[in-house]
Amino acid sequence: MNTILRKAHSFYDVYTRKPGSDKLTTTYCPGCGHGNLHKLIAEALDDLGVRERTIFISPVGCSVFAYYYFHTGNVQVAHGRAPAVATGIKRAHPESLVIAYQGDGDLAAIGTAEIIHAANRGEGITVFFVNNAIYGMTGGQMAPTTLIGQKTMTSPRGRTAANEGYPIRMAELIAMLDAPVYVERVMLGDTKSIMQARAAVRKALKLQLEKNAFCFIEALSSCPSNLKMTEVRSREWVREVLQKQFPLGVKKDISAQIERRIYPHAEVKPEELHEILNITDTLADNTKVAPFYKPNLAEEIKIAGFGGQGVLSLGNVLAEMGMRHNYEVSWLPSYGPEMRGGTANCSVRIATKPIGSPLVANPTILIAMNRPSLDRFENDVISGGLIIYDDSIIDRQPVRNDVRIIAIPATRLADELGNSKVANMIITGALIDALQFMNIEVVLEALGDILKRKNLVELNQKAILKGVEFYRSIVK
Repeated sequence: MNTILRKAHSFYDVYTRKPGSDKLTTTYCPGCGHGNLHKLIAEALDDLGVRERTIFISPVGCSVFAYYYFHTGNVQVAHGRAPAVATGIKRAHPESLVIAYQGDGDLAAIGTAEIIHAANRGEGITVFFVNNAIYGMTGGQMAPTTLIGQKTMTSPRGRTAANEGYPIRMAELIAMLDAPVYVERVMLGDTKSIMQARAAVRKALKLQLEKNAFCFIEALSSCPSNLKMTEVRSREWVREVLQKQFPLGVKKDISAQIERRIYPHAEVKPEELHEILNITDTLADNTKVAPFYKPNLAEEIKIAGFGGQGVLSLGNVLAEMGMRHNYEVSWLPSYGPEMRGGTANCSVRIATKPIGSPLVANPTILIAMNRPSLDRFENDVISGGLIIYDDSIIDRQPVRNDVRIIAIPATRLADELGNSKVANMIITGALIDALQFMNIEVVLEALGDILKRKNLVELNQKAILKGVEFYRSIVK
């Protein structure tokens, strides 16, 4: 009988940087331990028969490249956030095998809070933590695991306890918590240590499958590029130097003492949700709403301006009013470090069909309340779309000739009402009247439910009507 030796089925047949590309990729440097750990995990997934149930979470750093290799479910997340995202995925899909795969700069620095709290809750995930004592991808900065005396880009004289503190032993730190079930530190240094790591990987994955246990495997690894060593010498450094600071072995194993964890799940009847969440019904009178309902509506609106112009409030009002008119809606704000005076924009989607994503990359409608916003987003608007801009403060016209353009002196009209801050509601009124997808009467009636400052409701109602009046004047 012939035995065929091949790579694990849990790997892709071909590693490419982009789907459909014929350009192959070799992501990891020669001598890097990531490849060894990848192999151990992939073979374990094959032998356990769980590839189809596996969801891999990879954050920023060298760990991010896992999705080029693993033929599993893959989610790429922000720096340090793998345990937080893994928590949500595991709770939403408790039947899945969820893996958080992280490096030392990611897990022990930027993501410290996420890993500590996920471990403390005993989330049913398996965490693989690759410790090579340095920030590998970004040029070799000092990491929380960098050794005393070790020179890096950000510790050129060598790390000192007095200045940078001591290296953090994450396995020991995690093991001190009550909830983690299995914590072990292994090494990717030679054949013997790799075989020991193989056993630890399989045990951690099996404990998640069998007992929904939180397991943490720290793997000491080499980074030849940043250590500026040959592949062979960097492996020796892991065995001779790194291992002394981070002793190998099982730091905690209570797997024989625990039963399978069951996530608590409260059964809530749909009719109880409004009472539990303190939500009141706010749908408008259907006889008023129905004549304005557009069966094939799919507007993607980008609203942008300075912080303090009411950009986010304008989007919030549109989304809320869309919901009251029985549309599907989403509202996603985005603003700079300073709300007032800084840049701000929001994405609003209003549609008759369910909305898959709240992001608006190519708006059907752009509302620009200042010059930088028009400059930035004008070219993103789809051909045949609509640009509404405040020509009382924007000193140029849009240059697009394939879109509809409405110029509104919103700030000047707001000043005439006695408050320049209601320019956003003037634009709201004009937009609603232009599209005829909402009932202005309903909007005016419901405005008081949305605005936080109730003493300004009447002024904002006047501003909406002013916008309607202005739009109708230019149409005539």
